[in-house]
Amino acid sequence: MDKKENVFIIGHRNPDTDSICSAISYAYLKNKIENSNYIPMRAGEINEETSFVLKHFNCKVPDLITDVGTQVKDLEISSVDGISENISLKKAWNIMEDKFKATLVVTDKDNKLDGIITLEDIATSYMNIYESNTLATARTPYENVIETINGTLITGDVNQIIEKGKVFIATANPDLMEEYIEKYDVVITGNRYESQLCAIEMGASCIIICEGAKVSKTITNLAKDRNCLIITTNFDTFTVARLIHQSIPVSFFKQKKNLITFKLDDFTNNIKDIITKNRRRDFPILKDDGTYIGMISRRNLISPKRKKVIIVDHNEVSQAVKNIEEAEILEIIDHHRIGTLETVAPAYFRNQPVGCTSTIIYQMFVENNVEIPREIAGLMCSAIISDTLLFRSPTCTALDEQTAKKLAEISKINLEEYAFNMFRAGSDLTQKSAEEISKQDFKKFTIQDVSFGVGQINSMNYDEEKVISEKLSEYLQKFRKEQNLDMIFFMITNILDKNTRLIYFGKDSKELVEKSFNVEAGESSCILKNVVSRKKQLIPQFAITLQGE
Repeated sequence: MDKKENVFIIGHRNPDTDSICSAISYAYLKNKIENSNYIPMRAGEINEETSFVLKHFNCKVPDLITDVGTQVKDLEISSVDGISENISLKKAWNIMEDKFKATLVVTDKDNKLDGIITLEDIATSYMNIYESNTLATARTPYENVIETINGTLITGDVNQIIEKGKVFIATANPDLMEEYIEKYDVVITGNRYESQLCAIEMGASCIIICEGAKVSKTITNLAKDRNCLIITTNFDTFTVARLIHQSIPVSFFKQKKNLITFKLDDFTNNIKDIITKNRRRDFPILKDDGTYIGMISRRNLISPKRKKVIIVDHNEVSQAVKNIEEAEILEIIDHHRIGTLETVAPAYFRNQPVGCTSTIIYQMFVENNVEIPREIAGLMCSAIISDTLLFRSPTCTALDEQTAKKLAEISKINLEEYAFNMFRAGSDLTQKSAEEISKQDFKKFTIQDVSFGVGQINSMNYDEEKVISEKLSEYLQKFRKEQNLDMIFFMITNILDKNTRLIYFGKDSKELVEKSFNVEAGESSCILKNVVSRKKQLIPQFAITLQGE
């Protein structure tokens, strides 16, 4: 793996304290032992409890990532420079040949997109030019003409532009030429003195003298007096006549309307159809402000580079960031039941029956002999406190408790006092909306084709429970329909009493609660005594009932 390549370490959607703290701690460990660019990320907004923890230990909130699908920035972007609209068609053609490109992007002085020119545009221009005044119509710089025919300027201003007149090939004798040459014409001629003189006297703006013929002083002085440019070239008149229209600036043929462009953050799933159905080969990539970056083509979509991801604190597709199937999952570190995540290639999978992911990560610090800084120790300790409700949860193991006490020593915190302040910060939800509370720690499950979601928050007093319960009752019914779930449940867990007020909606949700816990449930809520864990108490009982065991 390229050491400079980013690897994102991500917990589940609606992240809790363990999800965030595990991601940060594991990223620290991986960077220490592999010296690579492991980056902790969050899959949703952090809750008040987690915010308290991060502030207490002066840790930055991880950046948000909600989708790990392949994006344009993950593709191989061709870094072909933009071209000026003033360069000639011939020069554009040469660049295309040199860069093996069929499309060039025209940019302005600030490198902003100004149009595109394609191989087809150049071919069409060459085949469809029938007018002899096209150079003037296109406002062709004489600089382009000189460059295109490998010419040398004998007299005149190279910065002038052809604005009037036609291109005339002087093959007739001077008497006939007087009838055809008009003022401002560009005249292609040979080494005949009479033809050169006639062109200048008739008011030509430029004469191109072919086959490397020398120019007399008389003609040169006369041209200066009449403000007529003289260009010499080693090409013959036929070749010059054939090449001169290739000096037209690309601005005359560039495409400027209905351009298809993409941005670095665009997802390939969203642009694939556009690219495959369009006959163009290359497509410009722009920054948000319109600055040109490079181009991608159809072949870039054949084998896109997947984002590299490490999953912590879950292994369920329904709980993972969007498009997790498109990512390359390198590792999964978890303490939940084996879920539905699948990997494209073999991955390191570590799953232990403990109360918290951070307990596992602590073990990995010890196994790799990496010293744990105070802040990282504080984060992992906070995660264990949170997930085990300070060792009150049935999910808590002896290893969790032992680990938390060791981490508390390193982070220099008093477990009981710190836990009380942390839980108090996380349980103050009276000012939050029902939507914010519902989505704070919400997970989806499917058992026996029954889809349901379970949210959970912790509370420390009955008055708060009542306020929150009233807020949630109406919103949860709407939320269940939005999420297309058969049932929805919400646990308001009193940390001190180790009881949970369970709210539920959806067909057969009341019956499921009664059968699973052998209680007489109310119409939409009930109290479950000694139930505090979604993972180890609620979900397993629901699974047993739904599976008819």
